[in-house]
Amino acid sequence: MKRFVVAWVATAIAATGAAVAALGLVSGALTGTSGQVMSQDEARAALATRTHAAPPSGTPAVPRTPTPPQTATATPGPPEGELIRTPGGTVIASCSGGLVTLRSWSPAQGYSVDGVEPGPGREAELEFEAGEGEDVELKLGCSGDRPIRLPTS
Repeated sequence: MKRFVVAWVATAIAATGAAVAALGLVSGALTGTSGQVMSQDEARAALATRTHAAPPSGTPAVPRTPTPPQTATATPGPPEGELIRTPGGTVIASCSGGLVTLRSWSPAQGYSVDGVEPGPGREAELEFEAGEGEDVELKLGCSGDRPIRLPTS
């Protein structure tokens, strides 16, 4: 009986070792990773060469261009809204019948969203709260069929 236990333990150890070795050999092929950490420059180069799939229908595409700090600009977009960039994040807003609606918003890294009045209304407001630094308050209205930034109090 002792021989069977020893044989079983030896078989279990051999099978486990073989499984670990086999997984080590094929893990790169399965996961697509080399296990090496990329530098920031290598990551940027890899992302720049990656082909981007079209966004799902109904989702506006967000351009990947940097914005200067402390500015807010409106970029013409699809009929669903226009992209407005701030240092605290981006907002997609639209106007219809003189009423503004915040369609979506996304805080920049280091910011969170604190308080949203999305409309529709004569004004819509949103605050990007900074973890460190200044908060960004955004108040929007309409000029014709385009959302515009209004002064905050």
